[in-house]
Amino acid sequence: MEATVRKSNHGANVRRWREWRGINQDVLAEQIGVSQATFSGYEKKDKLEQDVLEKIAKALDIPVEAITEIGDGTAINIISSTFHGPASGSINYNPSFNPIDKVAELYERLLKSEQEKVAMLQEILRDKK
Repeated sequence: MEATVRKSNHGANVRRWREWRGINQDVLAEQIGVSQATFSGYEKKDKLEQDVLEKIAKALDIPVEAITEIGDGTAINIISSTFHGPASGSINYNPSFNPIDKVAELYERLLKSEQEKVAMLQEILRDKK
C-alpha cells in the first residue's frame, strides 16, 4: 500500500486567495503589519509559520486550512449561496409579468402625454392668432 503525500505550497495558495479576493500585495501587507517586500517573500515560500498563516487567513477572511490544505493544481471553486432567499441577504426577483411589456406600456403612456402637450400648445397658439 502506497501513501500519498499532499503537497501544499502555502505561498502560492496565499497568492491565489489574495488574487481571488482582488487584494493587492501592499494592501494585504499593511493589514497584517508587514512591508510589501516581506509579503512578497511570503508568497514565494513553500511553508509559512503558523502565526503568519493566521494573520493572513484573518485578513483574507478564510480559515487557515484554506491555505494549508489546498494542494498544487487544485482549483478554488467558491459558490456564493446568495440564491437561497432573503435570509441569506439576497433578493430573488421573479416578476409575474413580462418586464418588456411594462416598458412598452410606460413608453405608450409617455408618448400619449407628449401628444396631449403638443395638442394643448397648438391650441394655445391658435388662440393667440
